[in-house]
Amino acid sequence: MTAQVIDGKAFAAKLRERVGEQAAEFESEAGRKAGLAVVLVGEDPASQVYVRSKHKATVAANMESFEHRLPGDASEADLLALVEKLNADPAVDGILVQLPLPDHLDEQAVIAAISPDKDVDGFHVTNAGRLAVGQSGFVPCTPLGCMMLLRDRLGDLSGLEAVVIGRSNIVGKPMAQLLLDANATVTIAHSRTKDLPAVVRRADIVVAAVGRAEMVKADWVKEGATVIDVGINRLPPEPGAEKGRLVGDVDYAGAQDVAAAITPVPGGVGPMTIAVLLRNTLVAAYRNEGLELPEGAL
Repeated sequence: MTAQVIDGKAFAAKLRERVGEQAAEFESEAGRKAGLAVVLVGEDPASQVYVRSKHKATVAANMESFEHRLPGDASEADLLALVEKLNADPAVDGILVQLPLPDHLDEQAVIAAISPDKDVDGFHVTNAGRLAVGQSGFVPCTPLGCMMLLRDRLGDLSGLEAVVIGRSNIVGKPMAQLLLDANATVTIAHSRTKDLPAVVRRADIVVAAVGRAEMVKADWVKEGATVIDVGINRLPPEPGAEKGRLVGDVDYAGAQDVAAAITPVPGGVGPMTIAVLLRNTLVAAYRNEGLELPEGAL
């Protein structure tokens, strides 16, 4: 068996195209563009790359991009004041504070200050609570993107056994909740799970989100399973190479011989994250204007 490659890059491109088309519709109805504000504190090189890519994608999707940059020594009071200003700005539908923040800033306090209705990252405790009790809110972009790929591949997930490896608030826990809401039988596994390979081997769906390079081996994977690899890890460079290879949390080459379908790294889950961020921002815009988003549009 050779696993089908789940092409997240192609799926994300189609989603971004749909978002762009619907954003143009929103503009004609609301008389303004949907707006995403991104806040960057400090000069972290990776964060600067992410912010640039988000700006470019937002503009390409017919939405307004607002960038706010604060120095690395900015006070928490200054950052919270900026968040409050964006909360009150009717042109801003979504607010994203780029993480990680400098050590002297309290990430949880900053996230808590964002209006839950503009929390398009889905990190606010109110949105986590809404997800837990089945209410409409914003779901973190990466697990929602994973769920879109799973539904596209498998359709109805009812009765399937799913194992999520990793219990972070950003991926593992919301991923498990989404699968549970789709009527899958869900196990959250983690570093203290006894006989982790045996637990994973039961799964029709494996979602790996632990941040350990190629931890999930081929003999952990049930034949015919669908594998979603959220991890992105850079291996040490080979002799003479400038950079090491990017790999996921799953031994991709080995798992390809066992799984029915698998996401590659890169090109699998990664591209979905920004596409879902744009989707969440447009949903927020419709809600903020009190407009009805056409069913099935996104």
